[in-house]
Parts: sequence; structure tokens; C-alpha cells
Amino acid sequence: MTDITAALALIKRGCDELLIEAELVERLKSDRPLRVKAGFDPTAPDLHLGHTVLINKLRHFQELGHQVLFLIGDFTGMIGDPSGKNATRPPLTREQVLENARTYQEQVFKILDPEKTEVCFNSSWMEGLGAAGMIRLASTHTVARMLERDDFAKRYGSQQPIAIHEFLYPLCQGYDSVAMKADMELGGTDQRFNLLMGRELQKHYGQRPQCVLTMPLLEGLDGVNKMSKSLGNYIGIYEPPNEIFGKVMSISDDLMWRYYELLSFRPVAEIAGLRASIAEGKNPRDVKVMLAQELVARFHGAAAAVAALEDFEARFQRNAIPDEIPEFVLPAGAGGLGVATVMKQAGLTASTSESLRMIDQGGVRLNGEKVSDRGLMLKEGEVVVLQVGKRKFARITLL
Repeated sequence: MTDITAALALIKRGCDELLIEAELVERLKSDRPLRVKAGFDPTAPDLHLGHTVLINKLRHFQELGHQVLFLIGDFTGMIGDPSGKNATRPPLTREQVLENARTYQEQVFKILDPEKTEVCFNSSWMEGLGAAGMIRLASTHTVARMLERDDFAKRYGSQQPIAIHEFLYPLCQGYDSVAMKADMELGGTDQRFNLLMGRELQKHYGQRPQCVLTMPLLEGLDGVNKMSKSLGNYIGIYEPPNEIFGKVMSISDDLMWRYYELLSFRPVAEIAGLRASIAEGKNPRDVKVMLAQELVARFHGAAAAVAALEDFEARFQRNAIPDEIPEFVLPAGAGGLGVATVMKQAGLTASTSESLRMIDQGGVRLNGEKVSDRGLMLKEGEVVVLQVGKRKFARITLL
């Protein structure tokens, strides 16, 4: 795609902010492919759909003929990104980081073209920087500048501790852009400060400053919190096809459009047409099925997507779950909430004892599966459909 207007439309699809658009246009006029960077700290063993928002955007740049730099932060991962955190993150061991990095490399090429992707590890230059180099890097910015970051400022104002090594994180991320000679860096909206740090450090080292593109943070299954494994509201890209399909089908109709915008590769015009079809009376469930199949096919193949739909129809539609069922949001607490209590609080039973009796009688289903464990706990971030008897249903979001 050579038309700059069309290229910009694809680049800006779903984005939150582009800095600075005029600079990007100048770069796009060049025949040289851009070096487009996005960094991922391997702090967990698997990627989830929230991670793929950035990876999808990297794919857009590949479609436009640019070179993607997929950065695995094996050095910064041992520091722990403080962005958006209200407490110091415990650093990971070198062994944990390397094992997680290995799985990232396996998973990312479900989306990206390996021929147009350069996988980088920031330890290859950060470890060579040494103590003296780190001191020189730290001298480029002041503590006052670091406290301009919203999360640092809030923690400082509320007398929450900020470890010195956390100030090094944005400097290290910015230095990555120097080492990689990046033309463009992508990140979530919570990364804005770190991304701009890259621009500042590139200027300091005599490089042309990178452009910056921020993408929204994808809400998890609860529709409220950022998708996160720690909250349990995530969809892992390596989960079994039926799990991915079922979780996508569990999201609300409103959240479905957010997922279409940030996760689907369907043309914008086609998605607008789907919205219009629902306004004209089409069942939202049918449109959600299309999204679920697209995502399953991306990570497991077309045959798995067909099988997942058949399994879903067998477990859910043949159990005659109504199109519209009551929805409840319940506080899970630190240890979760027992399924019997959830049933009572959602009005599916009159008492906890009735809930337990219905479980014993085999009259309770969770996401289409019979519940037999009286002590089953539902955790924060989970979104489930509970059925009691033949006619009582509720969609429960645990917060």
C-alpha cells in the first residue's frame, strides 16, 4: 500500500494518539521501510488478547511494507514495569524471564510475518552498558521529571514507596529506542511517558526522534478492568479453542464492539455493517459468533473454529439459554465467592441451603457444564452464565 492517506487510515485504526503525525507523514514519503518497535516484558508465560492489540498493529505496519522490531525485554523484565502500578513490582529471576521469553517467540508468529519481523532482546545492549553507562543514562533526567509521571506522582503524594530502580525503567525503555534506531514505537496508553522518553533520549544521542502511537488498553471479560492474568479476566491465545470461543461469547454485547475494533482484522466498513444489521434486528449473538470464530481460527486454525462453534451450540443453544438473561455484578473479594452464595445473591435460589441442594440434585450448570462441587469458588474477573433448573439463568460478573 503506497497511498499515504490510506496508510495513515490503517495505522490510526483503533489508536488513541499519534505523535507526531506530520513527522510520520514525512517518514512515509521516504522509500525506506520504517523500523517499528514494540516491547514486551516477559513477566508471564503466555500472551493474552490484551497483548495482541499491539501485535495486531505491528501486523498493520508489516502489511504496509515496514520492518517490525519485536522487542523482548529480558533485561527490563527483571526490573518490572511500574506503569500504572500503585506498588513496587517484585523483580523476576533471570530464569523466569528467559522461559517466558521462549514462549513469547513461539506465540507471536501466529499474527506476525516472520520474514518481516526482527526479534530483539534488550539485554544484548543493556548488559553491555555497564554501571558507568547506566549512571550516564540516569544523569539525562531529573527526579522532578520522573515525578511528572502520573503513577509515580500518585504514589509519592500518598507516601507509597517508590524504589530507585523503578526510575530506571523508563530510561531503559527509552534507551532501547536509541539502540534499535527506531522510527516508530507502539505502546498502550499507560506507556505514554516511557514512549516519549524514547524521543527525548534519541534527541540526546543525536538521532531523529521516533514517532509514537498509543493503543487503548483492552478491557477483560468483566468489561471494567484491563485484561490481566492476575485478575483472571483474560483470554489466553494458547487456551484450547473451546475455551477461547466460550469466553468471547461470554462478553457483553457492548464490549463486543470494543473487541471488534481492537482485535478483528475485518475491514472497518464491514464492522459498521454488522452494527447496522443489529440495529435492524439481527441477533447480537450471531455477530459475536463471527468474532469468536475469527479469533479461534487465528490461533488454532479454521477447522478448530468450526469445531468450537459446534461444541458451543451443543452445550449452550441446545440447553435453550435465552437471548436475554439477567446480569449481575458481584464483589468477589480476595478469596473469591462460593458458587452457592453467587446463586443466592443473583436471586437464582432463595437461600444458600437451597443452592447446595440444587447442586446435589444436579440442577446447576456453569457455562453449560453441570456443577457437582459444592465448594466451587468463582474468582475476581470471571464472567459466567449460571443456570438453575430449566428456566432460571443469570450472567454473573465477579469484581
